[in-house]
Amino acid sequence: MTFHSGFVAISGRPNVGKSTLLNRVLAQKIAIMSPKAQTTRNKIQGIYNETDMQIVFIDTPGIHKPKNQLGERMNRTAISATRGVEVILWIVDVTEAIGTGDEYVLSQLGHQEAPIFLVLNKIDLVDRITVDERKKEWLDLYPFPEIFSISAREGTQVDALMQGIKQYMPEGPKYYPDGQTSDHPEVFIMAELIREKILMFTREEVPHGVAVIIERNQINKNGTVEVDAAIIVERESQKGIVIGKNGSMLKKIGTMARIEMESLLGSKVLLHTFVRVESNWRNDNKYLNEFGYREEQ
Repeated sequence: MTFHSGFVAISGRPNVGKSTLLNRVLAQKIAIMSPKAQTTRNKIQGIYNETDMQIVFIDTPGIHKPKNQLGERMNRTAISATRGVEVILWIVDVTEAIGTGDEYVLSQLGHQEAPIFLVLNKIDLVDRITVDERKKEWLDLYPFPEIFSISAREGTQVDALMQGIKQYMPEGPKYYPDGQTSDHPEVFIMAELIREKILMFTREEVPHGVAVIIERNQINKNGTVEVDAAIIVERESQKGIVIGKNGSMLKKIGTMARIEMESLLGSKVLLHTFVRVESNWRNDNKYLNEFGYREEQ
């Protein structure tokens, strides 16, 4: 039996549904989701398996105008992820007009050898006329060889997109063993689940100034997983918001994250969270490296 495999980069501006699509394709949550921009900060690989095929999807940070070193690293990560792949998915929000930066971003992606698929997402929010108009606008900007209109949230036409991707997968090896759905360890996903709840429950400047580090992760004799998580913020005022009155916000964040961790691990979880301040960490190379936001070449 001939085996096919390859890599697919999921690219696009912030908040267009890249992580939602990845989770939909894998039928499992490995990338956090939030209506706030720049939710995804790292390059996350999701592994799709069939009997005769393996596709490694690379979910990337949304490409944006950076305001700090973290943002610059996120952009470099997003662009570097498109190198050496078989297909680039350019995900766009069909409810929004083409932005001023889209042409620049496409010019960067256009340097790669891989074909770029246009994926018009969120079609459940607009009518057919809007979809057709948006498709024409994008084709005037770039000659996409393949175009798909989908709703990642509802699952509409995602199967058609997958069939299109499969046609571009060459013969190749199995890069990951059966059953593995992500290249990231469980501690990374656990930290991201906590950060997702912070994004969900806090507002204004807090979400973008937060990082989460798992400092201890051990299995006790009774099978319970005990986790210590540090929530990093940039200012004392942010610390107060994350903790909340009498610790109410931190408890809410921890409870919701723990429930999803238990689903992920299939075990009871004892989650201990605490908050500490590291001033201006998003512009400090030491902290960026320590917190896992590695420099991309």
